[in-house]
Amino acid sequence: GENASIGDNVVIGEKVKIGVNCVIEAGAVIGSGCQIGDNCRIGVNASVCYTIMGNNCYIFTGARIGQDGFGFQVINGQHKRIPQLGRVIIGNDVEIGANSCVDRGALDDTVIGDGCRVDNLVQIAHNDKLGRGCVIVAQTGIAGSCTFGDYVVCGGQTGFADHLNIGSGAQIGAQSGLLRDVEPGAVMMGYPAIPLKDFMRQVSYLQKLSKK
Repeated sequence: GENASIGDNVVIGEKVKIGVNCVIEAGAVIGSGCQIGDNCRIGVNASVCYTIMGNNCYIFTGARIGQDGFGFQVINGQHKRIPQLGRVIIGNDVEIGANSCVDRGALDDTVIGDGCRVDNLVQIAHNDKLGRGCVIVAQTGIAGSCTFGDYVVCGGQTGFADHLNIGSGAQIGAQSGLLRDVEPGAVMMGYPAIPLKDFMRQVSYLQKLSKK
């Protein structure tokens, strides 16, 4: 597109589409067939593969978008890789922080909804689907095939088991571990994560016991 800026040592594959006013910083790699919308910025040494990206997105330094997910099957005592065939679909106005990873889908697509904010060092696995406006803070790990509603907020170092459904507006406290589905609007904390009020009761009870 017009006014696109391509930095030093950038690699752009075949049949790539890059919109107007985009900035592709030094050392970035855009894999074959990717589509990048208008007013996007791809940071230094970031890589984007198997991806369709909307407008006004910022992929920060060193992020990895669209690499194969972590899928294996044991055959005759050996781990054999399951082919990953899906894409990454990123909406408009999305930011993905430095050194974060968003895996391509296995058979379905991985989807990041409009307005999401993903911090540094976050892992989003294959087939995950994030709704609009989700906030994922640093060092969170989301296992495969999880579905988030809109405006879910996850504190730092939160962990999610696979195939979970997290309802819209849910808030997950830092360092929590999610093993079950979460209802919309719930506020969760702890490992395994429980409603915040129950978690605080447990903390209070332990404090009282320790004083005795």
